[in-house]
Amino acid sequence: MTAGRAWLIAIAVVVVLAGATWFALRSETMAFALLDRTVAQNLTSDALAELPDGLHVLVCGAGGPLTDISRSGSCVAVQAGEHLYVVDAGTNGARNIGRFGVNVGRVEAVLVTHAHSDHIDGLGELGVLRWAGGGHAAPLPVHGPPVVSDVVAGFNLAYTADAAYRVAHHGEAVVPASGGGLLAFPFPLPADGELTTVLESGDGVRISAFRVSHPPVSQAVGYRIDYRDRAVVVSGDTAKSANLIHHAQGVDLLLHEALASRMTARIAEAADAVDAGGPAKIMRDVPSYHSTPVEAAESAAEAEVGHLVLYHIIPPLPIAPMEHVFLSGVADAYTGPVTLATDGTLISLPAGT
Repeated sequence: MTAGRAWLIAIAVVVVLAGATWFALRSETMAFALLDRTVAQNLTSDALAELPDGLHVLVCGAGGPLTDISRSGSCVAVQAGEHLYVVDAGTNGARNIGRFGVNVGRVEAVLVTHAHSDHIDGLGELGVLRWAGGGHAAPLPVHGPPVVSDVVAGFNLAYTADAAYRVAHHGEAVVPASGGGLLAFPFPLPADGELTTVLESGDGVRISAFRVSHPPVSQAVGYRIDYRDRAVVVSGDTAKSANLIHHAQGVDLLLHEALASRMTARIAEAADAVDAGGPAKIMRDVPSYHSTPVEAAESAAEAEVGHLVLYHIIPPLPIAPMEHVFLSGVADAYTGPVTLATDGTLISLPAGT
């Protein structure tokens, strides 16, 4: 190698190293600038609060108890006027509220449909995120049928040490000790045909509960949320229910759970083939207390609702062809718009339109 060539190689190496150093420094500068902008945006904006007056529904968890990459545990956030409520708090639902640009510190209350794990297992996390995010001096209100008292007591006991650590670390000004945990507001289980008022605001929001069919779960309800000229019904878990159809008459939006029994039957057969008796039994049991997509569509048609959203999707649908199978027959039963929910599905219902 000649001296000149060696010098050229040395210069090239220096240039490359200098360029790499500049790029690294530049990348770090750009990364921090992006971080600054993202933090500022997250702390000063809210995807639901910035929408026009009305009812706006964000599905923060569209799945059931089975692992699904597109759908977390059951969770529905509802912006009603200036108020933010959450129906059920399943796995990852609380985190998804923030992930989709909504300030979880604004949550005023949780409405629990029933005590199945995939509807309540995120309650503790939602309470902490809401407390820390909003500096609340009072616990998060949790409304539900009588069993909600036991659910809340259990979470409060489990989070007692966590709350004390956070107060000691961050101070009362940031996380007031009085605001930690959850506060239960149980209501009597409504009788069939009865609509029980759960919450009312001074500016026209009314939230009511009605009984649904989910045996052996005896304490299972759905919710109707009315605000101005808009109304939304959230089914919770239920077999096809005449009571739900009655209370959902004419609403703008029905969020109805859905389980494809043909698909769960195939899963049961596959489980049998590998001697997995437990999963096979579960897959054969679950259709008895859920609604098929077609039954949900029939309910929407009978109630003459404006829009049907299928959520609490069972089984998971990892590929598009499975979604097609899941929805088979739905369009024949209900001719209105149908949305197969995933985490982040947003339905906006401005008032007065």
